[in-house]
Amino acid sequence: GTRMTLGLSTARLTLRQPREDDFAAMLAFNETPRAVFLGGTVPRQQVWRNHLANIGHWALRGYGFWSVDTYEGEFVGRVGVIYHDGWPEPELAWHVFANGEGKGYAAEAALAAREDAYSRLNMAPMVSLIDAANARSLALAQRLGAVFEREDALLGHPCHVYRHPAPRRPQ
Repeated sequence: GTRMTLGLSTARLTLRQPREDDFAAMLAFNETPRAVFLGGTVPRQQVWRNHLANIGHWALRGYGFWSVDTYEGEFVGRVGVIYHDGWPEPELAWHVFANGEGKGYAAEAALAAREDAYSRLNMAPMVSLIDAANARSLALAQRLGAVFEREDALLGHPCHVYRHPAPRRPQ
């Protein structure tokens, strides 16, 4: 059968659906201290299952984590909207690999993913669920215009819930 392939472009980035060869970079990220905010380093098979879960999320819901590439083809992270079992509502989420940090890629990709969720999926203003210790992620949420709403827990872990602004609709 034919498979619809979606993609988004920004000034510097391409957001594409996940593919098998993303696994190596995800495995490498799993070994870094940054993985602590995604539940910590997990066994290789769990990274594989997480990758397959995202592909399944796309198949089931028509959205998920985009794989983010520079125009040079460098895979620098994953940004998108996820709504897994146990989530209170759809979440705009991100993680950028070391090769993509400090360049504004996460904000650029998150804005594109958020706009796609609003325009293509007609989503309501979504949340980002962020560990209170994740200063970089909290700062990014605020840079994106998200506002602290409440403290909550996700799968038993405390988190801060940030609410993203509603889309600007033409008058």
